Amino acid sequence: MALPPDITEHQGGRLFRSDPVANLLPYDGTVNYHGPVLSVAEADRYLAALLANVPWKPDELVIFGRRIVTARQVAWFGDEGCAYTYSGTTKQAVPWSAELRELKALVEKLTQCTYNSCLANLYHNGYEGMAWHSDDEKELARCATIASLSFGAERKFSFKHKRTQETISLMLEHGSLLAMRDTTQLHWLHSLPKTKKVATPRVNLTFRTILQS
Repeated sequence: MALPPDITEHQGGRLFRSDPVANLLPYDGTVNYHGPVLSVAEADRYLAALLANVPWKPDELVIFGRRIVTARQVAWFGDEGCAYTYSGTTKQAVPWSAELRELKALVEKLTQCTYNSCLANLYHNGYEGMAWHSDDEKELARCATIASLSFGAERKFSFKHKRTQETISLMLEHGSLLAMRDTTQLHWLHSLPKTKKVATPRVNLTFRTILQS
């Protein structure tokens, strides 16, 4: 049976996802799903601007000494001096665009946190995704909130506990906001599973706090 639109899946039960105060995780972290925080028209406008104006480039990773260039494209924005190293490569921040500044202000207001950087991801279709990982690189402030804005194709997003292997999934909607807080990155992995059912692009903006020397 299909779940109503305001319900998300949870292993062993169901969680209402429309309340941004509710914690989607049962333990060892906090994840708040705000649902869509922009009107459809606003979300459409930002999606078009992001697709057109962001300096998208394929991501380059070094895994077990092998250089990999992804179909997924990325861009790294932030305050001056916000460098970010992951999977063997270092990115220097591009200055904030007008759209990114507007969205950053909105996200900071809704999450009551401040951010100095943003990793933008472009998934052209469902054949592009992200494997299980945690955002726990040494440059990131420990246990700081990471806020994720989604535009475009609705995609499934999953969490898996590192010890118990319990999984929780939800659908991230066009113009929606997800906040991963406190110890989430220490205890949980997350992923964007690939799917053959999605043929349209998705843009994801993850606002972060980088430690600066």
